[in-house]
Amino acid sequence: MRTHTCERLYKCDTCSKQFSQRGNLKKHMQTHTGEKPYKCEECSKQFSKLCNLNSHMRTHTGERPYKCEDCSRQFSDLGTLKKHMRTHTGEKPYRCDECSKQFSVLYSLKQHMKTHTGEKPYRCEVCGRQFSELGNLKVHIRTHTGEKPYQCKECSKRFRKSDHLRGHMRTHSDGSSQQPIRTLQTLEKKNGRDK
Repeated sequence: MRTHTCERLYKCDTCSKQFSQRGNLKKHMQTHTGEKPYKCEECSKQFSKLCNLNSHMRTHTGERPYKCEDCSRQFSDLGTLKKHMRTHTGEKPYRCDECSKQFSVLYSLKQHMKTHTGEKPYRCEVCGRQFSELGNLKVHIRTHTGEKPYQCKECSKRFRKSDHLRGHMRTHSDGSSQQPIRTLQTLEKKNGRDK
């Protein structure tokens, strides 16, 4: 009867969140204790919630029951589909308190925050230069390897960074750079070499 009257009789001592059932409080407490009683038999990774283990198991089975209605891409869990949908909607719900820049995923905001704190955990093994974001290190490494994964569709000229290609595309058109960018990965997929 308690669940119907919305009485909250069980209270978390750590954060004061309240629950109508003792079992729900016990499950909630695992978020504070770090307890992870659910273990994957395949890889031994552990989880605090059974639903998270079940979702994880799909990484082993390859099951992808959640499908994007815009592009038909499929995902193993609903949360990942929701994040993906932001690529279509342009939604950026995570805002930096320092500079108001917005991000579509929380991880990107956390990475960005390092630019404000000065933290630079990503180090180039070749020259020792350090970066706050992994993506910036990857682009930097191309200066050592000579890799230029972005290719112009018009003249086949190659670039290290996608924004350099976009700037170059304006030399072929009326200033609009709406043509799709070709990368090595998309070319390999098109030619059937993506394995």
